[in-house]
Amino acid sequence: MEMDSVMIIMAPMRGYTDRVFREVWSRNFSGVDEAVAPFISLQQAKDLSVKILGDLAKKETGSIPVVPQILGNHPAAFISLACRLEDMGFRELNWNLGCPFPMVAKKAKGSGLLCFPDRVDAFLEEVCSHSPLKVSVKIRLGRHSKDETGALLAVLNRYPLHRVILHPRIGVQMYEGRPDLKAFHYFLHASCHPLVYNGDIWSRDDFQALSSCFSGVNSWMLGRGLLADPFLPERIKGIFADKKEDELDRFILFYKDLEAAYQKKLSGPSHLLARMKGWWVCFNESFEGGDILFKKIRKLQKLDLFQKEVQAFFDSRPAWLPSRAGGWVDPACCIDHGRVEGCL
Repeated sequence: MEMDSVMIIMAPMRGYTDRVFREVWSRNFSGVDEAVAPFISLQQAKDLSVKILGDLAKKETGSIPVVPQILGNHPAAFISLACRLEDMGFRELNWNLGCPFPMVAKKAKGSGLLCFPDRVDAFLEEVCSHSPLKVSVKIRLGRHSKDETGALLAVLNRYPLHRVILHPRIGVQMYEGRPDLKAFHYFLHASCHPLVYNGDIWSRDDFQALSSCFSGVNSWMLGRGLLADPFLPERIKGIFADKKEDELDRFILFYKDLEAAYQKKLSGPSHLLARMKGWWVCFNESFEGGDILFKKIRKLQKLDLFQKEVQAFFDSRPAWLPSRAGGWVDPACCIDHGRVEGCL
């Protein structure tokens, strides 16, 4: 695949890929073409605060272009929000049909709507007729079973969607197990819309294996893999200078930039401590000894002690590790010229 034609999209991950992270990341790295922002709940749509809209606004030259995402099941609220976002200069609004968390799904939102194709149909009929913005969707294969995919795909194919972002797991899997590549392959060939692949791209090798399986896909969404390894888009596009000393030094500069940016935004050391601890849930995966560091810092209650431990870890010049989650793709699992059992 020609890298010039590859689009890399930053996934929407609440608590992580907010405006602060997106702008710090874009100051330190390259290779991401756009980001889908963490969702706005339609319950917030009637009274959107400056803070919520501020997370969408482009603040810096060179910032990653952003696509807003909503979570909800009321088409009128979607349309109202779309009108407001059009005034801010946006051209696309993404509907979240993929959130797997039970507290969301039990309210028939996110992946909880996937087992109700009639409700998805009614929602899209209304919003595709009246939204001033292009409509895209981010989905999973179903909520409880990929048997739900057939009815869902039939609904999606009836509407002029801008694109479909598919994470090929079912909702109740959360992030366990592996993406169902056979189901993605079938969906790719049965869908009337451009399809974006999302799910478990942890390394350049993962990307190359998946892109060889799915030659019709040009857009790829990176989530947890990018958070663990912020160099990943550069690795995929072949623009990363593979020098180990530069790798660590660049990461340290990025990390300090990120900490300083959150320090400006958050009120008080306890909030900053909690936020930076959260980042080490992701970052510890990429370093030799990172798991040992994480065990030390997760229980610390003082910001200065936390910062000392992290600095001592950096001073030890830890080795960068290839992702331990990568290398899982078996190309033989991607292709199935027959019917995929239980799907469609």
